Amino acid sequence: MNLLALQRNWRVILVVAEMTLRQTVMDAFILFTVLVQPLLIALLALWMLGGRGPEAAMFVVVGSGMTGLWSSLLFVSGNSINVERWSGTLETLVGVPTSLAVIVFGKNLANVTQSLISMVVSYLLAALLFGYSLQVDQPVLFAISLLLTIVAFISFGLIIAPLFVMNPSVQHWQNAMEFPVYILSGFLFPVALLPGWSTPLSYLLPPYWAARALHGTSTGGSGLNEVLFYWGMMALFSVIYLLISGHLFRRMLVKARVDATLDME
Repeated sequence: MNLLALQRNWRVILVVAEMTLRQTVMDAFILFTVLVQPLLIALLALWMLGGRGPEAAMFVVVGSGMTGLWSSLLFVSGNSINVERWSGTLETLVGVPTSLAVIVFGKNLANVTQSLISMVVSYLLAALLFGYSLQVDQPVLFAISLLLTIVAFISFGLIIAPLFVMNPSVQHWQNAMEFPVYILSGFLFPVALLPGWSTPLSYLLPPYWAARALHGTSTGGSGLNEVLFYWGMMALFSVIYLLISGHLFRRMLVKARVDATLDME
């Protein structure tokens, strides 16, 4: 998986993303993941904050949206290949000229983009139900941070999806991976409140750098140099994960095309 392949197949990516959105827009589980659960988290957090002010409310809005992004990535994007296997269409996708990694990239793009709805819903909840007047302090930097967040999450999803297919034992931990990432990434509270030994774990998670960038640009709590550093870390992890995902997809294709053992995992 590389940037050149994405550039050559951008039309395929858009078509796959559109088809995925059409298939998932009325899926009850996905709607709960990207709308209901983040809404409940935002509601509880805003109620607990009380009258802390719009800056704290904006922190919650962004953080609850991030929870929707991660849950969608873990459960929907993570199972994007398994769904094809369960439907009996994985072998067909493996046999088409377009790379399977490109197809999964398009599916992840649709899932992550759809998950951004949770951030909008949390914003409306804070503004209408709790009466907060919210605004993004650095809108241009926030928009760029959001774009890099989408890329980082998609790249991370390209690792999770083949891992869940080739190692079912890893998928058994799927539910247990949700809330620890909420905590270690600092979606709803700073990781400085956690024990010191957990900080290196946070640094290894792309959602942590995404949360830092989005929180910092939405509340104005980070300077330009800090934001640039967060962007650099997201870009670095995105490139690393794209390279790793290329190796994983090659191994998966060997199981499918050469060994014919992919469906036996």
